[in-house]
Amino acid sequence: MLHLNFSQATKSEYKLLCLGAHCDDIEIGCGGTLLKLIENYTISFVKWVVFASTEERAREAKTSAELFLQGVKEKDIVVHQYRDGFLGYSGYEIKDNFEQIKKEFAPDVVFTHYRNDRHQDHRLLSDLAWNTFRNHFILEYEIPKYDGDLGIPNLFVSLDGRLAEKKTDILLKSFASQSNKHWFDRETFLALMRLRGMECAAENKYAEAFHARKVLVS
Repeated sequence: MLHLNFSQATKSEYKLLCLGAHCDDIEIGCGGTLLKLIENYTISFVKWVVFASTEERAREAKTSAELFLQGVKEKDIVVHQYRDGFLGYSGYEIKDNFEQIKKEFAPDVVFTHYRNDRHQDHRLLSDLAWNTFRNHFILEYEIPKYDGDLGIPNLFVSLDGRLAEKKTDILLKSFASQSNKHWFDRETFLALMRLRGMECAAENKYAEAFHARKVLVS
């Protein structure tokens, strides 16, 4: 497999934008990658935005985000309380939120949902991300679900077992409200990272996978 290393000098600082439709989406989709970036690079700012929530889930999401973002110089964790499954009906307001974020800063990486995800809330955020951040590096993460809509990703971030376990531990400890769901367990999270690790021949067995639709190498 071709390995590309475009790392800048270690003194470089990076700004990240993490977008999630629901309170655990960012963690499930790119939590391991965030932990790895924070360990290995200077992350000067992270904007973490969740759109659909309730009061209970918002508390869980903020706790989880704080745990994932330990070591980040500056962070802005925003949890809106739009209705789960109905983001499309608040599209005008959500689009305004995206435009406001664009005015605030220019992220080096935007993490958002996979464009072909079958959940309507996920697709909306992905479409708005591409519509709003047209000159940015966008990585679309994946969420396992009943629909069986996992695609064929083309970008992999290798993770060692320690980071895979840390990601999983934070998820399970932070989101007690989801423990009754048949898919929300350690086996699901580790299995997907192990499968993606197998697909990219990750030396340490685990990986998270993304869809990188457009990348400019200069």
